[in-house]
Amino acid sequence: MDKVIYFAGGCFWGTDHLFSLVDGVEKTTAGYANSAVPNPSYEMVCTGRTGAAETVKVEYDDKKVGLTELLSIYFRSIDPTALNRQGNDIGTQYRTGIFYTDASDLPIIEAFVAAVQRRHKEPLAVEVGKLENFYPAELYHQEYLYKNPNGYCHVDPALFAEIRSRKAKNLDKAELKARLTPLQWEVTQNGATERPFINEYDHEFRKGIYVDITDGTPLFVSSRKYNSGCGWPAFSRPIDSTLITEHTDTSFGRVRTEVRSASSGAHLGHVFPDGPMEDGGMRYCINSASLRFIPEEDMEREGYGEYLKMIE
Repeated sequence: MDKVIYFAGGCFWGTDHLFSLVDGVEKTTAGYANSAVPNPSYEMVCTGRTGAAETVKVEYDDKKVGLTELLSIYFRSIDPTALNRQGNDIGTQYRTGIFYTDASDLPIIEAFVAAVQRRHKEPLAVEVGKLENFYPAELYHQEYLYKNPNGYCHVDPALFAEIRSRKAKNLDKAELKARLTPLQWEVTQNGATERPFINEYDHEFRKGIYVDITDGTPLFVSSRKYNSGCGWPAFSRPIDSTLITEHTDTSFGRVRTEVRSASSGAHLGHVFPDGPMEDGGMRYCINSASLRFIPEEDMEREGYGEYLKMIE
């Protein structure tokens, strides 16, 4: 089903370009949201007197990409604690916000924002609300970075590259099933849990990085791994909070928080509030079968050299 969501993430050139790269996004439109002035011009919005926010309308096929994944990408592109500022751009028109038109999206948005807030000491500055109005921006603003590839952008180019590569390697389920072991398939795709204590990485404490077994996205590093005694690999936190998503799990008559990979949707495990207090107090209890461990000496060769500083 075709759906729509609106993201205000600072200068709309970068936000527009970022979401245009996402597999499942059918169209993006740069524009002005929640303006007190009908059909404002760019010059009017820049005065700060219209109340409008530079915003991108994202139209997507929710059979190919979910709202949770879009939210994860969005939060990786912004500083969620910055008020009326992103990158070098300052002003109310550069404020951050998530605006919806479908009321059923609100619980998903609120749950995701709450999960992000738990990982920040400062309050988030991201507005959440129903869209009041949206006016497409002038033609020269549309697809700006396609037309001006060296133009200004506050979004990290590495994020563009990552999302672009994700789209290129969107895996067919049959190919994925053939590549994974039966246990890896059941854990990542069907939410199964491997046996405790006798899994591959419970007792693995060499320096290195742990990546999503399905698509190679970096998720955890050895410096955040500790022996919790639970029988599964335990980490105090992921590399970045936006790399995972959290979901309420009521299976087996219990209420738990499930953890999935934001990039692939693969089931990873669960998170519990009983981890090391000196490092946030959380315990990410992760199935070995959902991970691939790359030791320190192989990280550079396999393309994860930028994360070496995190394992020291």
